[in-house]
Amino acid sequence: MIDLSTTYMGLQLRNPIIAGSSGLMNNVEYLKELEEAGAGAVVLKSIFEEQIRHESESFLQSDHEKAREWKTTFNEAVQQHPYAYEEAEAYVNSFAKEHTLDRYLAFVAKAKQTLKIPVIASIHCVSQYDWSYFAKRIQEAGADALELNIYVLPSDIKRSGAENEQVYFDVAEQVKQQVTIPFSLKIGYYFSSVVHTITKLSESGASGLVLFNRPYHPDIDIRELEISTGQVCTTFDDYLHTLRWVAILSGMVKCDICASTGIHSYDVVIKQILAGASVIQIASALYKQGPDVIPGMLKGIKTWMEIHNFETIDQFKGMFSQKNIENPAAFERVQFMKLYSRIE
Repeated sequence: MIDLSTTYMGLQLRNPIIAGSSGLMNNVEYLKELEEAGAGAVVLKSIFEEQIRHESESFLQSDHEKAREWKTTFNEAVQQHPYAYEEAEAYVNSFAKEHTLDRYLAFVAKAKQTLKIPVIASIHCVSQYDWSYFAKRIQEAGADALELNIYVLPSDIKRSGAENEQVYFDVAEQVKQQVTIPFSLKIGYYFSSVVHTITKLSESGASGLVLFNRPYHPDIDIRELEISTGQVCTTFDDYLHTLRWVAILSGMVKCDICASTGIHSYDVVIKQILAGASVIQIASALYKQGPDVIPGMLKGIKTWMEIHNFETIDQFKGMFSQKNIENPAAFERVQFMKLYSRIE
């Protein structure tokens, strides 16, 4: 009897396929479709730090009753007490934050009421914002777990690598102090020492690491002579980068690994689990193939397990991690001549 159940961040999942956070994941009816298609868990659409900041600015420019009241009070206060500007600005940011958060919390609560599978909320962080407060409120709304999507592009010449990396640890520490539900860190690979930093992050209190987030890439339109958006969805070959690092890191980290990026078929799901991932996330596959991609993946995994006489996921999880294979250097070969060393 084939058993696809597994655990991730202490959560019991009926199978290792998680519907990852994307623009599709903001509709409870669609989430229900994913559950019916067989998803093991869902990650809700992220609440963005940039979104909160934008809504603070929009609030100031709106004709909202509270905005009019605030602007009148603000102008009077600044005239009488110029030093009060920062306090007033903090107030409007707080109001906008609450307004944005309330909508998201209602969505989390509705998703939990509707679904039987685990619901993972998502926060998209680019700095050391007040994420501990958000995380606590999301937990109160009923989320089973939280995914912190942290992306710090190391493009500021004034910031060192250590300063950029510290943001990840600070966010994890803030959230750890406020919640009891498990949380994961969805991260990129822009680190000066990937293995060192990620193994340290696995000791930060996070219950899972999602490898890796995939930022949008800019492109240049040579016809219109303007900046454009590059390829949004992943391709079938994009999983290879993640596969290498899952295999290398799975025997080193102190928490679960969720593989992400470029997973479009059942065979790649199997490969990531063989490398050491506990679960995988799909997003682009849902855009391209819809919820029906999930039952196809599950059928493929079951058939493969039957052929190879595996009854559970744990029986083959990590078989091809770097620590378990005869030639650990295989996952570290990056140059053509290393791979084809017999060529003279």
